[in-house]
Amino acid sequence: MPPKERVAYFYDGDVGSVYFGPNHPMKPHRLCMTHHLVLSYELHKKMEIYRPHKAYPVELAQFHSADYVEFLHRITPDTQHLFTKELVKYNMGEDCPVFENLFEFCQIYAGGTIADAAHRLNNQICDIAINWSGGLHHAKKCEASGFCYINDLVLGILELLKHHARVLYVDIDVHHGDGVEEAFYFTDRVMTVSFHKYGDMFFPGTGDVKEVGEREGKYYAINVPLKDGIDDASFTRLFKTIISKVVEIYQPGAIVLQCGADSLAGDRLGCFNLSIDGHSQCVRFVKKFNLPLLVTGGGGYTKENVARCWSVETAVLLDTELPNEIPDNDYIKYFAPDYSLKINTAGNMENMNSKTYLSAMKVQVLENLRAIQHAPSVQMHEVPPDFYIPDIDEDELNPDERMDQHTEDRQIQRDDEYYDGDNDIDHDMEEAV
Repeated sequence: MPPKERVAYFYDGDVGSVYFGPNHPMKPHRLCMTHHLVLSYELHKKMEIYRPHKAYPVELAQFHSADYVEFLHRITPDTQHLFTKELVKYNMGEDCPVFENLFEFCQIYAGGTIADAAHRLNNQICDIAINWSGGLHHAKKCEASGFCYINDLVLGILELLKHHARVLYVDIDVHHGDGVEEAFYFTDRVMTVSFHKYGDMFFPGTGDVKEVGEREGKYYAINVPLKDGIDDASFTRLFKTIISKVVEIYQPGAIVLQCGADSLAGDRLGCFNLSIDGHSQCVRFVKKFNLPLLVTGGGGYTKENVARCWSVETAVLLDTELPNEIPDNDYIKYFAPDYSLKINTAGNMENMNSKTYLSAMKVQVLENLRAIQHAPSVQMHEVPPDFYIPDIDEDELNPDERMDQHTEDRQIQRDDEYYDGDNDIDHDMEEAV
């Protein structure tokens, strides 16, 4: 039985083929694994699947500085030795390396969030939009940070603000959503809520409960700093209490939910003890508000668990229960030896978050919310036009310049990724801009 909400899902196999480097923890291959798991459970039959357009530089510059976007466009592994000053200026290096097809990677994951997911939500073409390749929440206006180059979340929120007076951003990645918070730190039109590990020099080092926003944005940044080992019961109880109060007081018109999977137990870079069930309970809870919802990925460095988590959360958004036994798919070997959706939470991992500590965090956050009292009286101004996307004039194309494959088959389905049948709408899909 199809879900009552219309769900749109964005995926391009090219994002999963880029390679950050042999010792780098970010493995975009996890996106291919997720997608094939989604297909193997036949979830694609319950939603509309699109290939995102590649975001144009002008779109990326709606938030990022034009010189930074131009640098990302220009830099390649072969030429980076010519730009040593710029690499330092834009914080590129070990965490944020230059690799083949870097800019195209950014264009695809950002395009899925900006003009495809957010645009469709704005125009009420869908109720829920999913872009697991997005959620790169650390990128700043003028620099890369924490494996993130372009902040698709900020760009997606800016698009949603064209149609909504207030947008709520919720982040359950183990790392603080600093890039998104920083972008909206001085405004009341976006409330950012981040649940994350804080202290012990943990990256990015921000996200204290005392960081609440400034000027018009004072009390519109909410941080829930947590310690190692938090479990399902503690996390979900705190999450539901805070988010329900936030929605009641702030009354957002739309929600953006960043579902970083590095908050799962056993993550290579994480230190929480959440099961997939606990993580997905947060998604289920946010969905119940029945507001336009944009869902993205984020961190997650044990890739088979990332694929498990985001497949389960796709099912949650589709009101579908999945059997625990993983069906056969191209990546089945990664789920050995038990081929199960469940993951083991580390039973010997101590929860360093005492009831007293969690209670104090809850009291502080609710106290800050009381300072707002009610939703800010944001008056909607005239909605600005959608981002200008230049049309491609075939008559002006240089026949000597081969059109890249992505431009040629924009949003055309691939036989190995999509499907036929009543839900196959790619054949008559218009430009998602």
